[in-house]
Amino acid sequence: MQDTLQQRIPDALAQINRAILGKDAQARLSLCCLLSGGHLLLEDLPGMGKTTLAHALAGVMGLSFRRIQFTSDLLPADILGGSVFDPATATFHFHEGPVFCQVLMADEINRATPRTQSALLEAMEEGQVSLDGETRSLPEPFFVIATQNPSELAGTYPLPESQTDRFLMRLSLGYPSATAERELLAQPDQRLKPLNMTPCLSVTDLQDWQKHLSETHLSESVLDYIQRLIDFSRQSKRIQLGLSPRGGLAIVRAARCHARMAGRDHVTPDDVQAIFPAVADHRLRAADHVVPVGDSSDNSTAHHRTVAQWILDSVDVLQG
Repeated sequence: MQDTLQQRIPDALAQINRAILGKDAQARLSLCCLLSGGHLLLEDLPGMGKTTLAHALAGVMGLSFRRIQFTSDLLPADILGGSVFDPATATFHFHEGPVFCQVLMADEINRATPRTQSALLEAMEEGQVSLDGETRSLPEPFFVIATQNPSELAGTYPLPESQTDRFLMRLSLGYPSATAERELLAQPDQRLKPLNMTPCLSVTDLQDWQKHLSETHLSESVLDYIQRLIDFSRQSKRIQLGLSPRGGLAIVRAARCHARMAGRDHVTPDDVQAIFPAVADHRLRAADHVVPVGDSSDNSTAHHRTVAQWILDSVDVLQG
């Protein structure tokens, strides 16, 4: 089963890459995130293809999909649902909100108020919602793919650390390459057509994949490397908020999935390095009084590195 599923991953990636041109690395990490059983946060400027990527991911996985446009007047009940009184029977009936699906796209999640943002916390962590004294389970699997605009844009509310920590990965698509944009501009009508994705996975396949992820071998040397990365994030004076135990577990799970996607039954340091920025960056906070990614005099490359990439550059793979 696992070998058969692994052989279908290139087909899934090929379809996603046809929907999002020139973003092979982001496509692979996005699929890795969902195959790992995690939620995905896409942060970028408007119009970069975040919604298209979310549709493509749901399509290749054959999962039900709903989208919510987050706005400042959105209420928790608009996401979760609520009880509605039926005069004919003089009883209340629960009407499910859009959260009751397998893939929920929370579009521009940081345009909603903190109260509305927090309505997703239980759903993301427990796969359930509690309303009117009852706990209702969400469909399995359940993924949240949220998009957010950069915090400097107008009308945004920053996500609290407790919520960003629920996302296994955070990714940015960025501007397309010249080649990809040329293809996009040459066929603009193609972007207006619905995505016709062929499901490559079933729910049973996905559950089986996740159940066997822990069987992917993690050697003592690779585990030592992961621990050194975690410890460095906590000990460095340049980092105010280091990686939590949940963050460490996320690194292990994502690295195992990345290795399995490549057809290997063991994790290598390359797997850890491939997923580390996406898994770690949104969980880290640089100290206010320092430049966390290099000397302030170095304007060539230092400021283009993220905090997570700086950690990778600072920690040796082999302890010496």
